[in-house]
Amino acid sequence: MNASTSRETPTKDVGAVVNAIHILRHLAHQQEPQGVAATARATGVSPSTTFNILRTLAHEDMLHFDEQTKTYRLGLGLSELTVNLIGQSHADLIQPELDRLALNLQILIVLWRVTSDHHISVIARATPRVPHVAVRRDSRLPELVGASGRCIAALRDLPDDDLRRHFAALRWDNPPTFEAYLADVDKARLTGWALDDNCLYHGVSLVGSAITDQNGQPRFAISGIAISAQQDGTSIRKAGEAIHAASQYLQRSLFPRPASAK
Repeated sequence: MNASTSRETPTKDVGAVVNAIHILRHLAHQQEPQGVAATARATGVSPSTTFNILRTLAHEDMLHFDEQTKTYRLGLGLSELTVNLIGQSHADLIQPELDRLALNLQILIVLWRVTSDHHISVIARATPRVPHVAVRRDSRLPELVGASGRCIAALRDLPDDDLRRHFAALRWDNPPTFEAYLADVDKARLTGWALDDNCLYHGVSLVGSAITDQNGQPRFAISGIAISAQQDGTSIRKAGEAIHAASQYLQRSLFPRPASAK
């Protein structure tokens, strides 16, 4: 069972490991070394447990302990754990999640990068084992079009007049009305994912969700692209929810927020 599958199956977490991860995440977001009491307060872990975890992590070189100030900060030992990640692109790191989604949902899964010129560009794909829509790597679209575009529009939070102006420049096979598009944007803001059903392309259903950075700005988007005749309301909703869950997981992993911002 891989890590992705285990997230979907309720299991009993190991408390000591969970507490250690909370402590490491807390220290990773601090500008100054932290003592036992401050770390315990911030993480909600008891002082005695915090002390034991900090001491153990320091012994393993995951943390550095300052004898004079009695404080801890991240240690060089952590670099051993990330050596295989150094030099990998975001697309490389995200690819296993795309593969998992394509296998479980049996639809084409596409990873888009949000570009500085307000477009989205395909940087990775995962294909299912059933007939599917073909999407070329490096394909580009305006960032506000389709399912992912509705999610990006929700994050941009433009005034309605500005959004209407951008919407008028978009090209669709079967254009929605602006009112319908705006309602979808509002819904995406609540649910975290959106649906484009035969609007961008005839006969194609898309679901999408965005991945934001530490500042809440969209950096990537994941789309599920399916032949509409192969889907029904239940399957497309399942796909949207699964893609949103994966996007949230990747967002936490790639762009962790300070504890105070969560």
